Amino acid sequence: MTAHTNDFSVGSVRQRIIAQAVPLTLAQVVQLLYNVVDRIYIGHLPDVGNIALTGLGVTFPVIVIIAAFTNLLGTGGTPLFSIARGRHEDDEAERIIGNVFALLTTASVVLFVFCYLFRRPILFLFGASEVSYVYADEYLQIYLLGTVFSMLSTGLNGFINAQGFPRIGMLTTVMGAVINIVLDPLFIFTLDMGVRGAAIATVISQAVSAVWVLRFLTGKKALLRLRRSQIRIDPGRTQRIMTLGLPGFVMQGTNSLVQIVCNNQLQMYGGDLYVGIMTVLNSVREILSLPVGGISSGAQPVLGYNYGAGRNDRVKEGIRFTAMLGVVYTALAWLVVMLIPRPLIRIFSADAQTISVGADMLNLYFFGFVFMAFQFVGQSTFQSLGKAKQAIFFSLFRKAMIVVPLTFLLPAAGFGVEGVFLAEPISNAIGGLACFITMWRTVYRRL
Repeated sequence: MTAHTNDFSVGSVRQRIIAQAVPLTLAQVVQLLYNVVDRIYIGHLPDVGNIALTGLGVTFPVIVIIAAFTNLLGTGGTPLFSIARGRHEDDEAERIIGNVFALLTTASVVLFVFCYLFRRPILFLFGASEVSYVYADEYLQIYLLGTVFSMLSTGLNGFINAQGFPRIGMLTTVMGAVINIVLDPLFIFTLDMGVRGAAIATVISQAVSAVWVLRFLTGKKALLRLRRSQIRIDPGRTQRIMTLGLPGFVMQGTNSLVQIVCNNQLQMYGGDLYVGIMTVLNSVREILSLPVGGISSGAQPVLGYNYGAGRNDRVKEGIRFTAMLGVVYTALAWLVVMLIPRPLIRIFSADAQTISVGADMLNLYFFGFVFMAFQFVGQSTFQSLGKAKQAIFFSLFRKAMIVVPLTFLLPAAGFGVEGVFLAEPISNAIGGLACFITMWRTVYRRL
């Protein structure tokens, strides 16, 4: 029964993807609560809520950089792991887990030391003002203490999902997020720790998630385990992991680059108010992007397994189904944004000016949101089938080659601060369609 359940080459492809996608989406929703709940509580702090939220927004690029390195190693290892499983190469699959664990641990120590020692110049480079820096530093210096927990829980959780245990993977983030939700008001308000309290709650919740992942992967329930004898960094295997993980790293890295450029341009043309609004808009985007991201993530192990097993007909069916679901969902999400922009902003702030200006910027930022689905589907297909070069190119194309230049050009061309928000929808349309059409013509038709 267990072997059949975890064999993605049998049964309905659609049901396999949904079975993976639903718990993964729920897990990602809960994962998002780690940071979103912090933003909600901090945004409603008496008197200092808006500037504290701006300070938190300045720390985003640092957090995204840590996530980028997690993706480099975690999402690089899981496709190789799925392909090895499809070929029934269990020893190689376990070596991949051990190698990723060693890489994640090493990278977390290096990132912690560097970011902690240089956090002041980093935060000012990322758009902090003298006022917002105080809150950004309070949050970041504690958040960085949980770097190893964050990277291990997120980077290794994919190996649980790739073995056909998406519910266990979901529990990884559910437990952590519930703890974070419970501890946030306790530390922030009851103990009057403010921004520091939010960071402490996050670190504790990440630690619990990391322990859960490690206990499962080293326990008897896992089909393939993390074994002490396999924990080593092999140069050849590391190169393959990083090659496949590079698209995810580039996507997250360019997200950080975009946020840095946006923060600096927003400070120049609008000030702290608009940096805070962008923090809220990023939060709304993260929430609304989760289902399409969950669908794409749920499809990846199914596509990778069937590709490794030589079942190209099932791979094609999975691509079609993922694209259809993604387009339908993002169209509905776009409609929601147009209908209720102000209530979405109110979740994060009670300030009248933030709500009024933020609602207008939200409609600009989300225009044409449906094109985001094409980027997700094309990107995940390239990555699932081990086509790293294409995935890397389109990661760079949308963010580094479209968003960043437009973020500089549009405000200077007369659009002012609104130009910063317009760069995102333009890049979604151009980058998303280019990625999907290329995938369809060069991969789908050849399967």
